[in-house]
Amino acid sequence: MRRFDMRLPAIVRLVGADEFHTETQNVSARGVFFYLDRAVAAGTELEVTLTFPPHVTLTDAVRVRFAARVIRCETLLPSSRIGMAAMIENYEFLRSDATADFLGDLEKEWKAAE
Repeated sequence: MRRFDMRLPAIVRLVGADEFHTETQNVSARGVFFYLDRAVAAGTELEVTLTFPPHVTLTDAVRVRFAARVIRCETLLPSSRIGMAAMIENYEFLRSDATADFLGDLEKEWKAAE
């Protein structure tokens, strides 16, 4: 599975907790790597919303929300940020009328890659 090094704005919501604004380090069709200021146990369920900017989508910005599960934490000293690898379990495109056709095509491509 190919990973794309992309720093994308992300909102991470832990089940039963507040949301955290961060950015991704890399993204693939099945996973995402991002940083938080706290450790999260492997197996923790979370919800992540990413915004793909126009230079990536070649149209309007596109938001994708997905359910994921933490599979690994990485603490890189002396940084206070903790890296999280999460496996994507389910996703949905947050649609607007202007991007519906593009998102339909992109969703088909992602599902074909699964």
